[in-house]
Amino acid sequence: MPRAKRGNKRLKRRKKILKLAKGYFGSKSKLYRPAKEQVMRSLNYAYRDRKQKKREFRKLWITRINAAARKHDMSYSRFIHGLKEADIDINRKMLAELAVNNEEDFAELVELAKEQL
Repeated sequence: MPRAKRGNKRLKRRKKILKLAKGYFGSKSKLYRPAKEQVMRSLNYAYRDRKQKKREFRKLWITRINAAARKHDMSYSRFIHGLKEADIDINRKMLAELAVNNEEDFAELVELAKEQL
């Protein structure tokens, strides 16, 4: 039985890792073993941060809504509760967008929430 050295597969695997490691500092972009370690770590960070990005944006939207609601003498929690009581179903991303760009429309929503409380 012939001896299998896996030359082709190994070369392809190394090339793939080194291509992913392009732009890293020092040996992490040149040598296979440090590059592999850094690529694995980087892929883990990317996976983790895709989840964290959603959390961060939600926090940002809530902060913006709270700031805009407080301009109209209302807290964030009371505002959201008033909207739920009024059966107004609008997500926080859109509310934050209204708070920043359409202050008149946001003020109308605040008034509707106040009426329901």
